[in-house]
Amino acid sequence: MSGSSPAASLVGRFLVAAPSMPDERFQKSVVFICKHDDEGALGIIVNNTVDDLPLGQVYKQLGIDVPSSAAAQPVLFGGPVETSRGLVLHSADYKRDETLLINGGMALTASLEILKDMAAGTGPRQAWLALGHSGWGPGQLDHEMQDNAWLVVDANPSLVFDADFDAKWQRALDQLGGKAGGGGKFDPASYSHQTGRA
Repeated sequence: MSGSSPAASLVGRFLVAAPSMPDERFQKSVVFICKHDDEGALGIIVNNTVDDLPLGQVYKQLGIDVPSSAAAQPVLFGGPVETSRGLVLHSADYKRDETLLINGGMALTASLEILKDMAAGTGPRQAWLALGHSGWGPGQLDHEMQDNAWLVVDANPSLVFDADFDAKWQRALDQLGGKAGGGGKFDPASYSHQTGRA
């Protein structure tokens, strides 16, 4: 195995599905990249939720007392890998031994303890529980980048933790607004990559 790392690590950045994204599981998705190295990449989709599964219900299933603030909070669908496994994407003001700190004041923790702390009000200031994650094998993500399946956008916690899920894809694209000209709005129709069907 070579010691070379990927062309550029995408940790702490958004991968935004290009309008021409061929994989329907990722169409219009915004993925926050938590890990990207020789072994591959791991990210959490931050604009897709699990239908009919609020955080309160997860707490109940785990036997954790449900605070009213969490009862209706959405649970993210983090991606198609290990969909029964929970990962908490959160602000870096909270840390456990197993917490992965990510650039830009973000962190990822996979443990029951963080959920207990969140329920008790001693968890991170901001957090999403995600079921599943998005994963890429060695070199796979770099290949998809060359195929223009993804646009790379600088991430920011305000967009990660925004609960307006339907608007996130466009808002992430709007951060590319400088490339789109007028008004800072990114027009997906102007994206110059051949799309499948007209």
